[in-house]
Amino acid sequence: MFAQAAGFAVLAALSPTALLVMAVFLGSANPRTTALLYVAGATLMTVVMAVAVLFILRGVGLNQPREHDPRYGLRLGLGILALASAAFVARRRREPEPEAVPDPGKKPGLITRLTSRPRPATAFAVGLILFLPSATFIAAVQVVATAKAAVPETVLALAEVTLITVLIVLLPLLTFLAAPEATGRRLARLNAWLRANGRVILISGLAIGGIALVVNGAIGLASR
Repeated sequence: MFAQAAGFAVLAALSPTALLVMAVFLGSANPRTTALLYVAGATLMTVVMAVAVLFILRGVGLNQPREHDPRYGLRLGLGILALASAAFVARRRREPEPEAVPDPGKKPGLITRLTSRPRPATAFAVGLILFLPSATFIAAVQVVATAKAAVPETVLALAEVTLITVLIVLLPLLTFLAAPEATGRRLARLNAWLRANGRVILISGLAIGGIALVVNGAIGLASR
């Protein structure tokens, strides 16, 4: 259970946008408070959604042996959704990243507006928005929800999924608190690299996660 849930959580954590936004907040006038509230919003959303998905899946009985087919059918559906998302992102025109020079003739997106003037209150909201559950995150929680595990093991597995999911924004914050100047220089270089390659990483992550879910769901349905 722990290994499979961690694998899906790693795929859920692949978010170039989340890391780019962290770089913006750590370069703001009040970097510690702004970045901390960003991580707080991300963590709160992840915890609430993990618990909610767990109770929903168990509430509909997907943890019961008789629900074998619906359990793997849901995983297959999540995989198809992830692949469709990858195709959508690949076909969509490239959006400007945070801190990019806005086009006067085009209305900026919500995240761009919220990060154009970084403030602690908006940072918390951005954390909530960017960490809404993805297909791979739901799959990670489903692994926990459908496992025959005791309460302590379930809580530990959910904590594992949560930690891995928010690690992409938690690690930069911790390294910044330990070494602000060195972290700032590294983030600046990483920021430039992500602006050039982040879209490819996002599409690849969605595609890999989708394929993994489709294969896992198909094998599960075939093994009945």
